[in-house]
Amino acid sequence: MSAVAPAVEHTDRTLREGAFGNATSLACRECGHRVDLGPFYACPECFGPLEVAYDFPAVTREDIEAGPRNIWRYKALLPVPTDIESSPNTEPGFTRLLEAKNLAAELGLTRLWVKDDSTNPTNSFKDRVVACALSAARELGAKVFACPSTGNLANAVAAAGARAGMKTVVFIPSNLEQPKQVNSAVFTANLVAVDGNYDDVNKLASEIAGEEDGWAFVNVNVRPFYAEGSKTLGYEIAEQLGWRLPDQIVIPVASGSQLTKVHKAFQELVKLGLVEDKPYRVFGAQAEGCSPVSVAYKAGVDAIRPVKPDTIAKSLAIGNPADGIYVLDVCRQTGGAVEDVTDDEIRAAIVLLARTEGIFTETAGGTTTAVLKKLVESGQLDPALETVIINTGHGLKTLDAVSGSVGPAATIAPTYSAFAATGLA
Repeated sequence: MSAVAPAVEHTDRTLREGAFGNATSLACRECGHRVDLGPFYACPECFGPLEVAYDFPAVTREDIEAGPRNIWRYKALLPVPTDIESSPNTEPGFTRLLEAKNLAAELGLTRLWVKDDSTNPTNSFKDRVVACALSAARELGAKVFACPSTGNLANAVAAAGARAGMKTVVFIPSNLEQPKQVNSAVFTANLVAVDGNYDDVNKLASEIAGEEDGWAFVNVNVRPFYAEGSKTLGYEIAEQLGWRLPDQIVIPVASGSQLTKVHKAFQELVKLGLVEDKPYRVFGAQAEGCSPVSVAYKAGVDAIRPVKPDTIAKSLAIGNPADGIYVLDVCRQTGGAVEDVTDDEIRAAIVLLARTEGIFTETAGGTTTAVLKKLVESGQLDPALETVIINTGHGLKTLDAVSGSVGPAATIAPTYSAFAATGLA
């Protein structure tokens, strides 16, 4: 399986009819050049990134609502076969959208929702993108299902591969949070820790993809299919809001793919007549210790200058984000912004979300919540407009982030007098 698009713009494998549903080709996001559907991610003309192009049929709200309560209710809008439900997968998606009245009151917002993706099979939104990548890997005849990861993706790939009966190999930075390492190792014996940061791990994965046949790296050589899974977040938010778009949405930024695909989903729903067109603003959230997109946004430039990550938000620690420039485009075009927060602000926001809404988020969600707070305080986000934030993972994966700042209010003897002395009565 080639790591980059070859000069010959077709696949060597005969694909079964409808292998990618209503997808028709891969289209370059820079020059528009098209290539056949296959294990390609770079345009042979300009080396720009490829994404999936479609010829959508007429789709109704009723069609979607009659589907399963997972991402396959949107299969007509994804690069997957019509019989996708029959293939073993983790069936992610259709996670809860919670109205966050307590947090809204705390921050001075009129109406706030949390899209809580921590309830996915491996407790992060990565189950969505991996499900789409797994479908592509099967159709392309891959023998090994693999990924470079900051943690959540490794968990999702390892679990999905196990469910599908495929060999999985996942690569992570060696300093990754221990819970995320264990969450991957329990699903696969082939967890490889690499001395270096995520960008080093990603570079290694790209080299392996170029040398080894039959390897499907979800975020390398099948990345166009993988990335489409993030659209389901946008579809679900709109459907769960009663088939309408929010006024504002705050999304964490690592590679930037999630933010751009949620925007793509909103645009597709408008074009298909499933939601009414309206203005909405998209905001990106980064940790200060890895904020190349935020820095570029604030400087008013288009180029993303790579950085060496240094933050507790390891799931966002991608120093050279592949979709960074497209994040800038989306946020600027919609009237949003990209903001960053410190590690201390992230820790405080994790506790804030937990104690106002009963949602325990990992550091990425802490980043998003902290950025929401900062955007309100700085006047960049309108508190009177309906707002959605995305929680991408569960806090049990990043316990170290808050373990030093929370704990027992008191340690007492098993007597009423000892309890009374605490002042908690």
